[in-house]
Amino acid sequence: MSDAVQSDVIVVGGGLAGMAAAVALAEDGANVSLLERRPEIGGRAYSYLHPTLEETVDSQHVVLGCCTNLLDLCAKAGTSEAIRWYDELVFLEPGGRRSLMKSGLLPAPSHQTISFLRAPMLGVRDKLGIATGLMEFLRGYPADDTESFATWLKRTRQTDRAIRHFWEPVVVGALNDGFERCSTKYAGKVFHESFLRSPEGGRLGIPSAPLSEFLSPIAEHATQIGATVKRKSGVERIEQAGDGQWRVIVDGEEHRAASVILATNFKEAQRLLHDLPGAALDFDPFVAAPITTIHLWYDRDVTALDHAVLLDTRIQWVFAKSRIRRWKAEQGSYLELVISASWPELQLGRQEILASALRELELFFPSIRGAKLLKSAVLKEARATYSVTPGLDRFRPKQQTQYPGLYLAGDWTATEWPSTMEGAVRSGRLAAGTVVEKTNRFMAAEAPAAGLMRWLSH
Repeated sequence: MSDAVQSDVIVVGGGLAGMAAAVALAEDGANVSLLERRPEIGGRAYSYLHPTLEETVDSQHVVLGCCTNLLDLCAKAGTSEAIRWYDELVFLEPGGRRSLMKSGLLPAPSHQTISFLRAPMLGVRDKLGIATGLMEFLRGYPADDTESFATWLKRTRQTDRAIRHFWEPVVVGALNDGFERCSTKYAGKVFHESFLRSPEGGRLGIPSAPLSEFLSPIAEHATQIGATVKRKSGVERIEQAGDGQWRVIVDGEEHRAASVILATNFKEAQRLLHDLPGAALDFDPFVAAPITTIHLWYDRDVTALDHAVLLDTRIQWVFAKSRIRRWKAEQGSYLELVISASWPELQLGRQEILASALRELELFFPSIRGAKLLKSAVLKEARATYSVTPGLDRFRPKQQTQYPGLYLAGDWTATEWPSTMEGAVRSGRLAAGTVVEKTNRFMAAEAPAAGLMRWLSH
């Protein structure tokens, strides 16, 4: 084995958690090496060139205005302009009837009240039940995560239509699991931050470039400020040397540092921690949750919408990526359909998923029948996120481990956020802060409450 490569800090994993940690520590003056096993950065938020279609595809990720750490990281890297912002959500019923949720003139938490009262997707009884339920999240979200959202829905006596047309599309879309496997704590956080706290916090941002292209400036920024970013560098093992430093072995090459941040998914972290003496973390409660996306290229625009939530269907969301990316009309149309919590789809073949999606899509956009489908792809991400199951918080580890100099990052660690890009960035910054013994040093300020929520929020 050749002489070891020496750094102050080694970050294992080039997803958002790892990049956030590397940027924070490099800006602080540390000699940082970031090691990523794949050829592209971004972790689960990545895109790739489809080998037969010659099209770049990804599983669409979105950002909200309350994602202050992700937005701050994007601003540092100069990629903020690649986010296209929207101030309204369109809910579509089969047949095409629309309901809009958008901010109006009333102060928070009532800023969406006018559009909510006008929404035809809900009846009077449904709206009363929803309004009563949202009152529980005015001051925040529960500190305890042991109640399932299914139990909460029964306890607050939500109607079937309210569940299908409001709670389900939001919760399943945001937390990527069914009500029984989502804690009320994190469902409540979604509604508090994006529906109640402020109009700004609920703004929807969609990257206008493929994810790897959107996120690559963060890795470039890390390099520019002095970090070393090495792709195709899969870590074989980590171990602590006799002098207290950490040895990280990559393809037979030894890297050494006083501190190591494991910024990987929980499965990879489990593998790397397995051989350390006295490893005590329990990974059994962590469950990976799948997302399936269907990619469609047509010869013309078929939606007249940039994005929409689809009701009473397996498809939760449609993104007209050609419109979001501002394609010219002659370039045709590119749609991505998202199916969250897609365990049934994991057992189905590509053609079966595609045929079902096309049938459902025509219920919302009949004009598709007159368009020509040029290309299609189905992408299954079996480990897209993890499930925030009731009681999981006590198993989510803090960034500090039992081993001096070894830290954890990743959206699955203790961040007070579910499995999101924001949760990943927060974990990386928290880990970096723990390295320098100032936990919150690199954290961005929370999105401020607006209107009456300045006095109601805790």
